[in-house]
Amino acid sequence: MFRHYKGIWMLLAVALVGFVAFSFADPLSIGGHELKKSSFADVLAAETESADNESQKTLAPETVKGTDAVVEKKAQAEPDTVPKTILFIGDSMLDGLSPRLAAYAAENGHTLYSVIWYSSSTERWAESAKLTSYINKLHPDYIFICLGSNELMIRDIKKKRDGYVKKIIKEIGDIPFIWIGPPNWREDTGINDLIAGNVPAGSFFLSNGMSFERRKDGAHPTVASAALWMDSVARWMPRHSAHPIRMDKPAQGFKARPKRIFIHQPNER
Repeated sequence: MFRHYKGIWMLLAVALVGFVAFSFADPLSIGGHELKKSSFADVLAAETESADNESQKTLAPETVKGTDAVVEKKAQAEPDTVPKTILFIGDSMLDGLSPRLAAYAAENGHTLYSVIWYSSSTERWAESAKLTSYINKLHPDYIFICLGSNELMIRDIKKKRDGYVKKIIKEIGDIPFIWIGPPNWREDTGINDLIAGNVPAGSFFLSNGMSFERRKDGAHPTVASAALWMDSVARWMPRHSAHPIRMDKPAQGFKARPKRIFIHQPNER
């Protein structure tokens, strides 16, 4: 009995294959009469097209919500290969970051000026005229900032620092910039979210969550770890920065000095 059923199933399978093939074939004429195609192919094609359209929807640009900031996915910008005059401002974290950025500058034809204001904060920079003064003096094409390390534990951070962050961004104007967030050694009260929520998309590098080897104070990365930190920023730039510039990696361990380093002490205003 099984053999009888097996034969029937084989006949049905052959018939189905023929039916499908005929559905997708060009119209066939026999004796001057055209045989009408089955609508099976049209239904299958419509379902395939619908599935393709759905897959295209998943590839469309979307909005990704972060903490307080909303970052839009957009096409990757081509790196600007023209040599830049770079201004790097910030707090004592520049002691470790600046030499490695100077190496990138030397490798890629940029000119770097670093301004280190020890124990500084967004408040200090915003209330002084230093940033505007250096912009007018050095005419940078690009700015790097590293601020926030001295503001990790401030309560009501948005209320107390939002205006200062906005003022710094206003002083920068239309100059492309990257703000490097602090290398958290403990959870902050919102300084990273505050900066990320104010700067344009593609202008903030989040350092929180990275692993660092620290100096004895437990806060500052070692020279070697800070160099790797800057390497991470350089790797991040081509795909995520709104205004990527040429940042080919220099030889491992290669150090350089900025064209000039400006130093400001904590008690300065």
